[in-house]
Amino acid sequence: MEKDEIKTNSLKAWVLAARPKTLTAAAVPVMIGTAMAWNQTDGDGFRYVAMVLCFLFAFVMQIDANFVNDYFDFKRGNDDETRLGPERACAQGWVTDTAMKKALVITTLLACLVGLPLIIYGGLEMIAVGAACVAFCFLYTTTLSYIAMGDVLVLFFFGIVPVCCTYYVEVPSVTWEELYPVFLMSIGCGFVVDTLLIVNNYRDIDNDRKAGKKTLAVLIGKKPMLALYIILPLIAVCMTVFVCERNDVWTYCYIGFMSSFFGASFANILRIGEGRALNKVLGDTARNIFIYGLLTSLYIIL
Repeated sequence: MEKDEIKTNSLKAWVLAARPKTLTAAAVPVMIGTAMAWNQTDGDGFRYVAMVLCFLFAFVMQIDANFVNDYFDFKRGNDDETRLGPERACAQGWVTDTAMKKALVITTLLACLVGLPLIIYGGLEMIAVGAACVAFCFLYTTTLSYIAMGDVLVLFFFGIVPVCCTYYVEVPSVTWEELYPVFLMSIGCGFVVDTLLIVNNYRDIDNDRKAGKKTLAVLIGKKPMLALYIILPLIAVCMTVFVCERNDVWTYCYIGFMSSFFGASFANILRIGEGRALNKVLGDTARNIFIYGLLTSLYIIL
């Protein structure tokens, strides 16, 4: 898509700035938490309104995070001509920085409004959870992504927090014993979603090193990052099978499907090597994450 096809601050510009493909990463943890909640209740007492609110909050927060990332990276000059990743709205002139600043304020407030009713189902502690989501949404781009904390944040805010909190607000009552398998599933979910960041940082390792941005890839190098890309999803799949305690034909199909999808993407990384062409793997990884969420949710429920 050529830049001159997109009018500044147009609807198309805002859609591109929202990065719709990244919404799969926001949806999957809620899908997993919902599947665990449904499995626990068998639909009896399951809180449908809480489920809708969890999905809406996740989507709005993801868009908010994308706006924050777009705006602050542009202000820091990170999105220059050396950038290898997908084009950004502010850097390309699709959205003005003033408009983006206003938009991220609006999406932050909207996320808070959408999430506030969850206190009906989860209590006042949901306010603390929401505040942490908002705070780390800003801290990731402005600070933590520069000190190799990005992967830790993905584990918490695309794994442990959304999966466990979704489960917590969707079931009528929760015991610590019931939360243990949910917690294991949340770690696996965080591992799978982190593959998106792994590809991103693997692609940008040279530019990040020059810019003084200490991502995990910069600290440990390319080969260990490649190993993590294939190992983390396999651990997640094993966790799912362990939690569900199943040994049937669907288990082998589930393991086979997930291994083949991530295995194919891993092979593509090896084949491509480096450069902008890795953005194809980035898109494939987003697809893999969604497939993981869908198949894992079905595997849990069925």
